[in-house]
Amino acid sequence: MPPLPKPVPDDLARKSAHLHQILQDLGSVLVAYSGGTDSAFLAHAAHHALGEKMLAVIADSPSLPRTELAAALAFTAAHNIPTHILQTDELSREDYSRNDSQRCFHCKDTLFTAMESERTRLHFAHLAYGMNLDDRGDFRPGQQAAALHHAAAPLVTANLTKPEIRALARAAGLELADKPASACLSSRIEYGRPVTRENLSQVEQAEEALHTLGFPQVRVRHHGDLARIEIARPDLPRALSLETLDAITAALRPLGFTYITLDTQGYRSGSMNAVLTNITPAP
Repeated sequence: MPPLPKPVPDDLARKSAHLHQILQDLGSVLVAYSGGTDSAFLAHAAHHALGEKMLAVIADSPSLPRTELAAALAFTAAHNIPTHILQTDELSREDYSRNDSQRCFHCKDTLFTAMESERTRLHFAHLAYGMNLDDRGDFRPGQQAAALHHAAAPLVTANLTKPEIRALARAAGLELADKPASACLSSRIEYGRPVTRENLSQVEQAEEALHTLGFPQVRVRHHGDLARIEIARPDLPRALSLETLDAITAALRPLGFTYITLDTQGYRSGSMNAVLTNITPAP
């Protein structure tokens, strides 16, 4: 790995060098790229290790917010990272759109199936994705799909945790080192409610409205005619003024939500999974 612009602890520098070697050993790779910190750091590291023998592949579908797509493309353009937009159509799969606990498996299975076709067509040796060491304890069916398609997880192999990835990204001067986590829009739809273009658009517009109101980390959980808003806890006091509550209502009600509620626990990743009591593993 090229020297980092800012110094990092010796153990982290060794992990960075290990990651560089892991990527070089792959020979050539398609990186599943979402625009989040992990996949962006992996794409950046792979570009340094392999040059034109890597390609960042971003899946574009109605579940990806337009602002996220634009930001992801701006990042790779700024760092001259080869990038390919792959159109995916997971909504056409009934096993995805019915939105049970394995929705993420079917989404990632669609992605990696399409990436495998591209890998063969373009004569790349491997697929890789941005799973980190901390992800292993979460409920993430997409990891099963990655394993099914033999996608490498170089950040895990290099024993890198999420905070360490952020630290290395910061040391490398990457502008998204501290970017908040962002899952696909489908993760906002309550389990059992079919995922449609319409409700994905509702969520996207609602979250954009909240960003405009000054709340950087939010989730709008879609429960039919009810929108359950999660706002980062440090920002909750500001959301609780009558003026702000009225502004939130005025922004979200025209989108088709009859009821709008503020979750008192605030933002937390994967809150929809709290209702899952009987999780059936994907095939």
